[in-house]
Amino acid sequence: MEKENQPFIDKNSVFIKALVIFILVFVLLIPTTLIQGLISEREQRQREAVYEVSSKWGSAQTIAGPVLTIPYTDYYKDQYNNLVKETKYAHFLPDDLTINGTVSPEKRYRGIYEIVVYNSILSLKGSFNPKDFIIPGISLENISYDKAFLSVGISDLRGLEKQINLSWNGTDKLFNPGVETADVITSGIHAPIEIQIPVLQSIDTVIKTDPIPFSFEVALKGSERLSFVPVGKETNVDISSPWTDPSFDGSFLPDERNIDAKGFNAHWNVLNLNRNFPQNWTGNKFQIESFSFGVNLIVPADNYQKSTRSVKYAILVILLTFIVFFFVEFLNHKQVHPIAYGLVGAALCIFYILLISLSEYMSFTYAYLTGAIMTTGLITIYIHSILKTLRLSMLISFVLILLYGFIFTIIQIQDYSLLMGSIGLFIVLAILMYYSRKIDWNGLKK
Repeated sequence: MEKENQPFIDKNSVFIKALVIFILVFVLLIPTTLIQGLISEREQRQREAVYEVSSKWGSAQTIAGPVLTIPYTDYYKDQYNNLVKETKYAHFLPDDLTINGTVSPEKRYRGIYEIVVYNSILSLKGSFNPKDFIIPGISLENISYDKAFLSVGISDLRGLEKQINLSWNGTDKLFNPGVETADVITSGIHAPIEIQIPVLQSIDTVIKTDPIPFSFEVALKGSERLSFVPVGKETNVDISSPWTDPSFDGSFLPDERNIDAKGFNAHWNVLNLNRNFPQNWTGNKFQIESFSFGVNLIVPADNYQKSTRSVKYAILVILLTFIVFFFVEFLNHKQVHPIAYGLVGAALCIFYILLISLSEYMSFTYAYLTGAIMTTGLITIYIHSILKTLRLSMLISFVLILLYGFIFTIIQIQDYSLLMGSIGLFIVLAILMYYSRKIDWNGLKK
């Protein structure tokens, strides 16, 4: 009876088969690497489609400003002791800035790729404090108040849909294209404004303290992201949209936000103390756009990213499937040829190609489910034709279902993927140790 319970293969056959299986696993790493390259290629094509649409509609937009700039004349001596006159610029930010806007998203398609674009209506208003319009160390006669201008940074001017009218201290003006100086803003619009020479009580004290109000409205098109730079001593931004899957990013998150089936509303309040540049300076000392914040109208399912994460677990799925096959044939006196292992491994690799291609036409969940059913069904039918037993075929099918379900769970809960993965591997190892505990490896036939 003891001899009848011994495996039908000898010791050398067992270890040769195990060696062949591990070689097959590493050989199958080649197609999984190629599949990762395929995903990268499809991602690149998606980015090209996004760029193609946004280059015609308007790219991601960043609103910076308004910034009041006043030219002044500075004198210095060069290396030959000659007096040189140079025009420089002093920049002033508003005391308060309020932005109210609505963002209307649209979905555009380039081939099979989906791109999110939007139309927005933004209302900007605030005020400047005339007490700030003194440049320390520069006399009034060297400050060109009559050549001052107000600049607004717009990252992609192709998105402007109509002329912008500026209301400055009760006077209406039109913005002109481009910027007069790239000290603060490199892409945008500007409007010449009139500033009265401050009435001084002393060189550092201005008598006139009434704020200078401004307001204007911008109709702006863009793609995916809309951002703002907090140039006010106090900046308040309120944005609403029917888009139900916003991603708030940048240097500041909303103080208040509400997201439901009808869309979202978000409010930011940013103080000058929250950023690392002052309310006024000269020259190009500060890069203010690095403190931008806003909203990204993302497409909820990033199928390529999830497919990439899924492929990373391919080696685990192949290895565990082969180990299960090995134990099935060893414990049930069945023989599975290495070529069958190779064909099963190929089917496991094709699953990822199915996943990528299907996810371009349906949600990732349905693509994963469809690919898993097709692959599991194919392998089950094939193994059943070899083993000729329904019980073992269903066992292998159940194992594949558990593996695919486990990997799908890990993909969905990214924050806990390491924890889930480690616990899952521990359980798998425990099961393998349990079922192999009674095998007398040293007692195999020589």
